[in-house]
Amino acid sequence: MTQQTPPTLLEELPGDLMMWVLIVSELLVFGAGLAAFLSVRITDPAGFAEAQTQLHRTGAAINTVVLITSGYLAARALPLRQAGRRLAARLALVAAALLGAVFLVVKGMEYADKAARGIDFETHPFFMFYYLLTGFHAAHVIAGIVVLLLIAWRDSVENIETGAAFWHMVDLVWVLLFPVVYLLA
Repeated sequence: MTQQTPPTLLEELPGDLMMWVLIVSELLVFGAGLAAFLSVRITDPAGFAEAQTQLHRTGAAINTVVLITSGYLAARALPLRQAGRRLAARLALVAAALLGAVFLVVKGMEYADKAARGIDFETHPFFMFYYLLTGFHAAHVIAGIVVLLLIAWRDSVENIETGAAFWHMVDLVWVLLFPVVYLLA
C-alpha cells in the first residue's frame, strides 16, 4: 500500500496557476492605484469630498448589485457543470456575461454625464483617479465578459474554475472601489 502525499497549496487552487499569477498581479496594481488615490486624498480632503458629490452613487450601488449577482451566477456554473447540467451551466455563464454588459452600460451613462458637464481628467485630481481606476476596472469587465463567453463555449470544469476566478477578481476590485471612490467621506 503506497501513501499519497497531501496536495500542496498550489495544487489545491481551483483553475490554472497562471490565472492566479495574473489575478494577484492585477490586485497589486489596483491596490497601488487605491493607495495612491488615498494618499493624494489626504492632501485635499475637502476638494475630494466636493468632487465626489458629482458621482452617481445610486448607479454605482446598482452596479455593485449587478456585479455581485453576476459573480454568483459564475460561481453557480461550476456545480451545475459538475452535476451534468451543462446547458444550465452555460446559461449561468452567459447570464453573468450579460450582467457584465449591464455594468458597462450603467458606467457608460455615468461617463457620458461627466463628459456632458465638462468633467474630465483635468477637472480635479479626484477625477483623474476616478477615471483611471474605474476605467481600468471597466477594461477588466470587458475582458471578463470575453472570458465568461469563451468558457460558456468551452465549458470544461477547469475552464469554468479558471474563468470564474478571474471574474471574482473583477467583482472583488469593484467591491473595493465602490466604497473608496463613491462613499468615503
